Amino acid sequence: MDFILEHTDPNSKARTGTITTDHGEIKTPIFMPVGTAGTVKAVHQRELKDDIKAQIILGNTYHLYLRPGLEVMEAAGGLHKFNGWDKPILTDSGGYQVYSLSGTRKIEEVGCEFRSHIDGSKHFFSPERAIDIQRIIGADIIMAFDECTPYPCEYNYAKNSMHMTHRWLKRCMDRMNETEGLYGYNQTLFPIVQGSVYKDLRTQSAETIASFEAEGNAIGGLSVGEPDEELYGITEHVCTILPKDKPRYLMGVGTPANILECIALGVDMFDCVMPTRNARHGTLFTKNGILNMKNAKWKDDFSVLDPDGTSYVDSFYTKAYVRHLFHAKEALAAQIGSIHNLAFYLWLVGEARNQIEQGTFTDWKNEMVPKLSQKL
Repeated sequence: MDFILEHTDPNSKARTGTITTDHGEIKTPIFMPVGTAGTVKAVHQRELKDDIKAQIILGNTYHLYLRPGLEVMEAAGGLHKFNGWDKPILTDSGGYQVYSLSGTRKIEEVGCEFRSHIDGSKHFFSPERAIDIQRIIGADIIMAFDECTPYPCEYNYAKNSMHMTHRWLKRCMDRMNETEGLYGYNQTLFPIVQGSVYKDLRTQSAETIASFEAEGNAIGGLSVGEPDEELYGITEHVCTILPKDKPRYLMGVGTPANILECIALGVDMFDCVMPTRNARHGTLFTKNGILNMKNAKWKDDFSVLDPDGTSYVDSFYTKAYVRHLFHAKEALAAQIGSIHNLAFYLWLVGEARNQIEQGTFTDWKNEMVPKLSQKL
């Protein structure tokens, strides 16, 4: 993997760049649609490419490991061939499931034992096993195995967890170095900064992660319930420590406003289930604010979903029609909503890139953020 830093905004730490993988280029800043089980929910691959303009998507190690399973994944030739997506893919390591499956898992130094949410069967992930699984899945960018601490989190727990994550990272790196990809292209490992909301722990973690000199770095353990002020403060602090010449990936963030604010702090890559999850429940994002498509106010509103958004989404569907689809529980409602929200997110980061290149990002961001967060 290669990363070229191209432009920096004169009034913030926002920047543009290009990541090059064996499956193509990624123009940053970028949002990555989440395809948990090998698919971005309710969206065809053709729509991801042509309508949404996605450059990279995510897969989930835990879910793909359980279903369809590693034998199927390897027989298919990896996730790219299994799901027909020929652009870059990133996989998480399963570490977030260590966090989210708190009632059915046991964490020890050697790794994490957990029960499947599907049938209750026992499984075990170690740092080495997480790398082996991601080798089989075959993503271009794979993540180190870590523990994502909850919020709130006691200081000592966060400290001990962070140090274990660092020891796990060393084991992940060793496993990467002693193995090779299975499908004839390169894979890149990103370490993950942890430390909860404690600045001294985040400092230690960011310095440790930077010392591994990986080709990219991630910031984890945020967007788990902490206030936005904590999210922004930690992100800004960590970005001052992580190398400037490597891409920075803020995991699991977030709202459109979160994304613009964190681009201003120096983040290059984002992912979040919010655009598709919210879409399936009738919440759509636009340039002027947030639409709840189940509200009665849209019943006879025959204007398009976002009158100012024809640059990023099909302008044919009206608010009245989409509201009808949600109330009729038609599957098309989730499809239209998901395509709309993802297209909007990709438009947003693409326009941020344009504004950075023109030197106007900060003024544009300050104008956009209040509008993005208001309910229409």
